[in-house]
Amino acid sequence: MSKYDIIVLGSGPGGYVTAIRASQLGFKTAIVEKESLGGVCLNWGCIPTKALLKSAQVFEYLKHAEDYGLKVEGADKDFDAVVKRSRNVAEGMSKGVQFLMKKNKIDVIDGFGKLKPGKKIEVDGKEYSADNIIIATGARSRELPSLPQDGEKIIGYRKAMTLDKQPKSMIVVGSGAIGCEFGSFYNSMGTDVTIVEYMPNIVPVEDEEVSKQFERSLKKAGIKIMTNASVESVDTSGDGVVATVKTKKGEEKLEADIVLSAVGIKTNIEGIGLEDVGIITDKDKVIVNDWYQTNMPGYYAIGDITPGPALAHVASAEGIICVEKIAGMHVEKLDYGNIPGCTYASPEIASVGMTEKQAKEAGYELKIGKFPFSASGKASASGNKDGFVKVIFDAKYGEWLGCHMIGAGVTDMIAEAVLGRKLETTGHEVLKAVHPHPTMSEAVMEAVAAAYDEVIHL
Repeated sequence: MSKYDIIVLGSGPGGYVTAIRASQLGFKTAIVEKESLGGVCLNWGCIPTKALLKSAQVFEYLKHAEDYGLKVEGADKDFDAVVKRSRNVAEGMSKGVQFLMKKNKIDVIDGFGKLKPGKKIEVDGKEYSADNIIIATGARSRELPSLPQDGEKIIGYRKAMTLDKQPKSMIVVGSGAIGCEFGSFYNSMGTDVTIVEYMPNIVPVEDEEVSKQFERSLKKAGIKIMTNASVESVDTSGDGVVATVKTKKGEEKLEADIVLSAVGIKTNIEGIGLEDVGIITDKDKVIVNDWYQTNMPGYYAIGDITPGPALAHVASAEGIICVEKIAGMHVEKLDYGNIPGCTYASPEIASVGMTEKQAKEAGYELKIGKFPFSASGKASASGNKDGFVKVIFDAKYGEWLGCHMIGAGVTDMIAEAVLGRKLETTGHEVLKAVHPHPTMSEAVMEAVAAAYDEVIHL
């Protein structure tokens, strides 16, 4: 039987990062993966979807070349080539993880891993043991009873990345990041897209002003939006689909070629042996403490299968904290109130901290500033004037409570707010930090200035 210091079950952004950090700390490490290194994120999620969206963005530029004083004749798309490029990007990233495993001398065990008592994992009939086992098996697309996925007419995000033929029309059920990103991509490619959302606002976790701006932008791009609505059933007996949608005004029938179910995720905990080991779960989440220990000594869990936000960067951070704690290092608990969230549609959305509503409900007296990209020189020059930056401060002590952005490239800008909040930066300190001109990031400084009645360019 092979013996390790640490075995990681699952090689997504939580698992492979955890394994690398464990190796760096001197642990003899192995990682178990049933499919492709990099997990869903690198192979079927974060990375290939961004490749699709980049193709869509370039296509949009081609279609609007005249807005930039350019002439492009006969611009068209090759849907198969777009999909192929996305798959090639994903394959390259997975090979990159393979390289990192070799570089860090991490043993890769191919196959489905099942937990065993005594800190063991069985993979295809062979047992491996470790002093510490870290479970990072991630999650998959969740299915609703009214939307049973058949892989043909009712699909999940994975199939949406590899369709053989571009649909002429699509119903997207759910307006979270996954639904809106795919809706944005297919709309740019020329598919007639309708997004159905159960809540009153699309991207319902975001600040209300961001949500309303996003809805306006999507509608402007040609996407139909139905809020306060739910898909009750889908008839797939014909050539396409007929969805029965319940709204406040009654039932409505929607026809389309295909339905994309994007109603959240379900954890991958079935069949991995949690019950055999005695690890406690709550519904479909593994219960852990601040250092990701389960109730069973020597067994840990990180990422989507634990109660925290199901985000790749959260899984990575949790894994690093977990192994550093195992190594006996002084470790700081992860601040779940300072986790950025991003939606990579067009326009992009990025946020961190409290929404305005949450801050008011928490009893804070607020200073709120907002700067529209329509007043930004860089945004005007780039032709991306939709959107704004909104900042929320505690009026009493100057604490940066929240930051919310919508516009081109904002997912690359949000880190300023994350770092500022981590360092307990005040609004006046942000104002005195000179921002380069002309940049989109100036909007952060200007929004802070607006909160303190010092804004220059409004």
